[in-house]
Order: sequence, then C-alpha cells, then structure tokens
Amino acid sequence: MTKVILGIIISFVLCVGISPILIPYLRKLKFGQQILEIGPNWHKNKAGTPTMGGIAFIISTVAASLVSGMDLRGYIVLIFAFLCGVIGFVDDFIKVCLKRNMGFNARQKTMCLLVVIFLFMFITDYFKFTTTEVFIPFLRMEVDFKLFYYPLVAIGIFYMVNSVNLTDGVDGLAGSVTLVVSVALAIFSFVFQYTGLSVLCASLCGGLAAFLIFNLNPAKMFMGDTGSLFLGGLITGVAVAMGNPLIILVIGIIYVIESLSVVIQVTSFKLTGKRVFKMTPIHHHFEMSGFNENKIVILFTLVTIIMCVIGFFGVVNL
Repeated sequence: MTKVILGIIISFVLCVGISPILIPYLRKLKFGQQILEIGPNWHKNKAGTPTMGGIAFIISTVAASLVSGMDLRGYIVLIFAFLCGVIGFVDDFIKVCLKRNMGFNARQKTMCLLVVIFLFMFITDYFKFTTTEVFIPFLRMEVDFKLFYYPLVAIGIFYMVNSVNLTDGVDGLAGSVTLVVSVALAIFSFVFQYTGLSVLCASLCGGLAAFLIFNLNPAKMFMGDTGSLFLGGLITGVAVAMGNPLIILVIGIIYVIESLSVVIQVTSFKLTGKRVFKMTPIHHHFEMSGFNENKIVILFTLVTIIMCVIGFFGVVNL
C-alpha cells in the first residue's frame, strides 16, 4: 500500500511541476493542435493549443513507477505503454512539424501498433505472465481459448488503444474517463496481489489527476496521440497482464461506445446513405445535440464510474 500511495503522490507532484514548464515550451516550438476540417466548426478556436501534453503524465508515471518500485510484470506493461506513446509522438510530430494533419496513414499506424502489440504478447507469454485461459467476468470462470487467444487478444488490444485515441476529442474527456478506469484497475490489481501493476496504475492516477488541471475546458494543452496511445496501451496492458482482458470492455465501456459509434455511422452511410448520429465519435453527437463539453465529460465519467463498480462485482468475490 505504501508503494501505491507513494506512486500517486510522486506522479501528481511531478506532473503539476512539469506542465507549466511544458506548455510554454510547446508553444515556443509551435507544437499547436491543428483542427481537422471534418471536425465541429466550434472547435476551430482551439487551433494552436499546445498538443503532445501527454508527455507530462508519461514522464510523471514512468518516474513515479520507477521510484516506487515495481515487479517485472509492471515494467513490461510500462514499456508496452511507452512504446505506444512513442508511436503517438511520431504521429503528433508528423502533424505539427511536417504539417500533415492526419499524421501517419492508416496502414503505417496499424503496422506499428501491431508490431508492438505482438511483441508485448510474446514477452508476457514467454515469462508465463499470461496463458490462453481467460477469466470471464461475472461468471467467475476461466475459458481456454487455446490458439484463438492470440489473434483475439491482439485485435482487442488494437481496438481499445485506438478507442482511447478516439475518445480524446473533448477537453478533459479521455483524461477523466481514463482516470476512473485506472483507479479501478489499481484496485483490481491490488486485490489480486499484482503489486507492480497496482503501483503502475496508481502512478498513472496521480499523473492524470494533475494533467486534468491543465486539460479541462478550456484546455491549456491537449494530450495528443502521444498521451492517448500511451493511456490505451497502459490500461489494456494491465488488463491482459492480470489475465483478465475482458474486464476492460466493462470498465472501459465509453471507449467501446466511442469506436462503435464510428463503425455504425460508416456502415449505415455506406449501406443506406443515411447517418445514425449527427457526428461521430459519439461525443460530437452530444455536442451537436446541445451538450457543452463539461456536461459531456461529467456524463461519460459518471457512466464509467458506474461500470467500474459493476465490474468490481464481476471480478471480485466478496
């Protein structure tokens, strides 16, 4: 417990200290967010807001985890998340420095993420941290997926990492939702005695709590793909490393809905020529329905809290 508390405190203090220095530095480098033409018109006033702000909570999470101390399982997940963040950093760099607003093309980003994902799965399998048996929440039983485990989990990780990225479209949304998810994962991993993972999640909690001070509406900086891919890699990596990858679909229901809304929209338009939502991802639908950004953040965060409580009863025997 001491390590967990230490991780939270160190990460929070570091991120609070780093962020005021990072924001003007990013402005000086002209690392400002470019707003897509396909996005909401009212988001154009955010153009120029420093992006890559995820660097702040990445540094604080890594430092706090190292100082607090983790086991090999925790370090492997941290490295996986960091590599995801590196992919996001390159994507952001292409956008802001090379002025290619879309960053990586879809194929490049997919290939990079899949390489990192399969490397992560290989290493966790090599050290026997995972097996092909998957815990089924609520049923409290394990099912052996055998060889199907690897492609299914790889697809699941890829989907969730990108879903966290899609959720980062409103000031404070991805950070607030992921803060709640990381608290839940810290509790789950602590209960199941995965000490390293609980320290890692606690460190992320501290960093995100501090980051939100500068990211809630009106945002002084955005996390960028640098931050969102790091977050996606960390929370999915923790769930997989606990042998409970399905729980992320429960506690991370907002991520699932965000991606699913895009799939539904595209499929519907291609098949019928009609749109189901006013705009996707679904947080933009709420914006166009009259919800301001703060209300969306509060609503989506409350849904996440509820699902995390439900998820707790799904995995913990009381």
